[in-house]
Amino acid sequence: MTGVLASQQIEKLIASGAIRAETPFVDGQVQPASLDLRLGNVAYRVRASFLAGEGRSVAARIDEFEMHRIDLAQGAVLEKGCVYLVPLMESVTLPEGVQAIANAKSSTGRLDLLTRVITDGGVEFDRIATGYDGPLYAEICPRSFSVLVRPGMRLNQIRFRRGRSVLTDAELQELHAEQTLVGGGPAVISEGLGFSVDLQPGETGLVGYRARPHTGVIDLDRIGAYDPMEFWDELHSDREQLILDPGAFYILVSREAVHIPPGYAAEMAPYLAMVGEFRVHYAGFFDPGFGHAAAGGAGARGVLEVRCHEAPFVLEHGQIVGRLVYERMSEVPGQLYGAGIASNYQGQGLKLSKHFRA
Repeated sequence: MTGVLASQQIEKLIASGAIRAETPFVDGQVQPASLDLRLGNVAYRVRASFLAGEGRSVAARIDEFEMHRIDLAQGAVLEKGCVYLVPLMESVTLPEGVQAIANAKSSTGRLDLLTRVITDGGVEFDRIATGYDGPLYAEICPRSFSVLVRPGMRLNQIRFRRGRSVLTDAELQELHAEQTLVGGGPAVISEGLGFSVDLQPGETGLVGYRARPHTGVIDLDRIGAYDPMEFWDELHSDREQLILDPGAFYILVSREAVHIPPGYAAEMAPYLAMVGEFRVHYAGFFDPGFGHAAAGGAGARGVLEVRCHEAPFVLEHGQIVGRLVYERMSEVPGQLYGAGIASNYQGQGLKLSKHFRA
């Protein structure tokens, strides 16, 4: 059956050897519609980001671009503005008809860690073609904060799909009528479900955060440990607008509360230049069950990771900044997002990554 593979199907791929790891898989690594990928024992500092290219291996390209290698065993700092390549613990032999797509996990994106998966022979980031047999690597470029990493940390996740089963706009309209995919605003459906930015100040006037340019290191194993004010500037607005500074990184929130029913997954579509001088999100996954348990399926708001590009740009309350593309699951997952799996962002509002104190 076509669609995104569910947790129980991923576990079957592991049992068959189609997904392998150099160390045993750990509890919680298999998510409702994805698999968390773990950093290996060494990082290579490289001169530039690269793709292997057809017929070439990542290892050969590392030989070409390596500046030095770093042992991660005792923990090591990946410095802001540098590019690193880390072999992952997992490797794959994708069965015929099954392809894979990867992206940064939510907490990774909220720290402005640009991290992408590359493969031998790869000509695109985060895309793994059916039949691929080989290792996986994470390219990591910290953009706002230097980070301390160790082997086994999970910065990326990978989703497997058999064929594609993306909902048309008509099917989305029908699903919305049945299950209310979005609350807090009208459903704007055009090549996916549109979502907009919330810049309406609440009681505190807080509408978002902007990363500070000079901060300390963040240890990715430390949860709830850091004072947000040492790393972020609070943004307040009484005009329902925000002027984005070129090169700055922001955490904002969607106006709409998003709901992903159990038989579906969603992906935030890549940035489109037509909507302005900024990029929203690292093309993230929304798991089956996101916003489903909260208030009886009333949805959860999406946190927006925003980076402004060449020119200052005025962002207005309610402005459409992206869209969610819904896709059918091949099977309903045995476990849903937020339902007993300690999901960090179920029912969220404006929220920084889990490393910061509330």
